[in-house]
Amino acid sequence: MSRRVNVVGAGIVGLSIAHDLALRGNAVTVIADRSAGESVSGVAAAVWFPYRSGASPSLMAWLLGARKRFEQLATDCAAGVDLREGIVVERHMGADRSWTEVVPHHQEATADELPSEAVAGVRATVPVISMPHYLPWLEKRCASLGVRFVDRTVASVDDVAGDADLVVVAAGMGSGVLLNDDSMFPVQGQIVRLANPGITEWITDVDNPAGLTYIVPRREDIVCGGVAQVGSWVTEPVAEVEQAILRRVVSLMPALAGLPILSRATGLRPARDTIRLEHVDGYPVPVIACYGHGGAGVTLSWGCAEAVADLADQT
Repeated sequence: MSRRVNVVGAGIVGLSIAHDLALRGNAVTVIADRSAGESVSGVAAAVWFPYRSGASPSLMAWLLGARKRFEQLATDCAAGVDLREGIVVERHMGADRSWTEVVPHHQEATADELPSEAVAGVRATVPVISMPHYLPWLEKRCASLGVRFVDRTVASVDDVAGDADLVVVAAGMGSGVLLNDDSMFPVQGQIVRLANPGITEWITDVDNPAGLTYIVPRREDIVCGGVAQVGSWVTEPVAEVEQAILRRVVSLMPALAGLPILSRATGLRPARDTIRLEHVDGYPVPVIACYGHGGAGVTLSWGCAEAVADLADQT
């Protein structure tokens, strides 16, 4: 049954939801005051990994669903998705490896692949998404399915309920205000993008004692990070933080030393103790919430989009 669906939010989660709802025959409108590239999605390093994704009971299913979709998209060069090998560094015994349940053919990293202080590591091949390619591709894919885009600030759910049979709130940090949910909090991040001379392997070192460190080579650049400042609303890069990031990534991968800096950026990861993906009562039309993905919005996007579309079919 075709319904009129208004999706609030044009980031990676909102666009993925709009795509899957339109694919099922709904008339979808995406309403947002900024494009995907202007949101935190445009800052994401976008390696498939459940960083700060909370403890949602459906997490594994969403991870698996998203990984499979991204692997399918990797066959389309225009989508900007590549399957790349890399290493997750572990600094403590008993590190959480639950994510490996949905990653085939992972294996132990060898000692010579790891920093000297690491206790272990996992080598795996996962999707790496070049957001400068992927976001425009996804927007065009949505438009080809009939999705409309409206540039507008939404102050309340009632603002977008009048012409809709269903509203989906997927507005990142803006979602909590719309649904009177005070459990949201920002986790501020900062990255620097370096020119890529041909490096392909990624590495994440979340528990690096000097600070969160990750290196994600994409097609034209290498995204280096990072920062995870809980509760910080800082939206401009800080020079001292950038210098610290560069020191850490060069220590982890010496080949990065001296590479030209292409750009820099900050973003506010929309965090919550658990991702909220459910029906919300009390509004003139049915409402579905989908937000609180922390640092895993890209990683979980397609899995959550499928879950939202399934919920919509039950409405």
